[in-house]
Amino acid sequence: MQSRASQDEGSQIGWTFLTNHMHILVVLSREPSMRIRDLADEVGITQRAVQRILAELTAEGILKVKKEGRRNTYSIRRRARLRHPLENRHNIGELLDLLS
Repeated sequence: MQSRASQDEGSQIGWTFLTNHMHILVVLSREPSMRIRDLADEVGITQRAVQRILAELTAEGILKVKKEGRRNTYSIRRRARLRHPLENRHNIGELLDLLS
C-alpha cells in the first residue's frame, strides 16, 4: 500500500516543510484513534518510527493516550507552544488549524 505522500502524482519527495512529528499530529487531529500501522502508512514512515514519535510526544506532554479496549485514542494539547525560538510565539493548535 502506498502512502498518500508517495501517491502525489508520482513525484519523489526529498524533503518537506513539516517534520514527521507534525505529520503525526496532523493525522491524529483528524482521526484520534488511528492505529500505528495506519499512521505509518499515512505519513510514509515505519511503524517503529511512529512508536518513537508517539513516545516522544507523550513524554513532552503534547499527547495524552487513553486506552479504549485494544485501541488507543490520542488527545493533543493544542495550547503547547512550538519548540523552536523562531516559532515559539505560536502553539500547536494554531498550526493544526492552519493545516486542516
